[in-house]
Amino acid sequence: MPATAAHGPADSYTPGHGSLDYRVSRYELNLDYRVSSNRLAGRATITARASITLATVVLNLAGLRVQKVQLAGQRVKRFVQRGTQLIITPERPLPAGTWFSLDIRYGGTPAPLLGNWGEVGWEELTDGVLVAGQPTGAASWFPCNDHPGQKASFGYTITTDANYRVICNGVLVSHSTRASRETWVFDQPEPMATYLATVQIGRYDLRTLMFPADATDHRAGRRDGHRPVPQYLGAPPALMAKAQTALARQGEMMETFQTFFGPYPFPAYTVVVAGDELEIPLEAQSLSVLGPNHLTQDWESQRLIAHELAHQWFGNSLTATTWADIWLHEGFACYAEWLWSEASGNSTAADRAGAAWRGLSVSPQDLMVGDPGPESMFDDRVYKRGALAVHALRRAAGDGPFFSLLRAWTEEHRFGSVTTSDLCATADRICGAVPGFDARTILTPWLYRLPLPAL
Repeated sequence: MPATAAHGPADSYTPGHGSLDYRVSRYELNLDYRVSSNRLAGRATITARASITLATVVLNLAGLRVQKVQLAGQRVKRFVQRGTQLIITPERPLPAGTWFSLDIRYGGTPAPLLGNWGEVGWEELTDGVLVAGQPTGAASWFPCNDHPGQKASFGYTITTDANYRVICNGVLVSHSTRASRETWVFDQPEPMATYLATVQIGRYDLRTLMFPADATDHRAGRRDGHRPVPQYLGAPPALMAKAQTALARQGEMMETFQTFFGPYPFPAYTVVVAGDELEIPLEAQSLSVLGPNHLTQDWESQRLIAHELAHQWFGNSLTATTWADIWLHEGFACYAEWLWSEASGNSTAADRAGAAWRGLSVSPQDLMVGDPGPESMFDDRVYKRGALAVHALRRAAGDGPFFSLLRAWTEEHRFGSVTTSDLCATADRICGAVPGFDARTILTPWLYRLPLPAL
């Protein structure tokens, strides 16, 4: 391959989004936002390394106008916006292996992007903002290398109207007030896919759901896999009591999932309750977003709360290299629902698996879950049949080796990008002593064939 050749599309599921030609290591986002007018003024400082010789640097940004671009502190005269892409042409090509920095000033009225999955990205609420980026919504509010396999650390400095709280990924570093404006600074040091980056703005109170006294070092797990995890709840004051009741067992969920999956991967976990009803809850790295319509203690709401928490391991810490492997996110998070059901005294995981199988048996058998295609990547069959694939591994391995596999999977690939082949390799190594165990043979009928296997 010539040194100046492009690698081609990063992902066939999201053409035009993401590039393999360079890797970003850090995004620094400085945003000034006016709630009443939905006006955003942004500055993105991006640190990256060229994978090949770059005649152009292509990022994703949609609906916002770029005013100025600097490369290594020097103004770039040639840049153009086409559709969802920002194409920057340096004066001289950047050699392969070169580290470079971009300083991009931009602004406008952000809005969600419309695609195969409805509207995704920056969305106005009745009073505030919600950002739900999966899979291509990051480009609605900052210039980025928008692909799940391109993970980077993030810093946020966000200024907005007084009396609104800003909640982002990572840890709050500082908060200051000046006249009628407030500035919130967050740091997200653990690598994160762009679609998981989020900003939540609202008239939220922030309460502590759980803050153990010995929660001092998020990197240190106890020998049993547990560690004390600070947990927070952001909600409008009128919804706070209802939210606290709905999340009363989240601490138990955290303990249960640490037993099954290993230490929680991030410094803390926050749940934000938006003031508006939401069709589905939303997960972002180190936090989840619920609507008021998800604040009940019935199974439907509780399984969703468990599902979003489980994504912190499966989807956020471990992120699919390409969208074709979306089952690695949703199948494992759905299986986590079934594990919580059993641990919390409801139906057993086996009973949940049987019910899911019966539901699938009367559904069309026309979806290959291991490569569902972009239009069907969030089809419920990806979730349920993906969970049944996980259950098939459990039945073949037995509980001891299976849960050792889950803990090894999350530990060895923490903060990384993963594929189904990676899972098979880990499973065969951990469970290889079980007679007849072969992960690819077990998973193939569930993931890569259309007929529903027998349970």
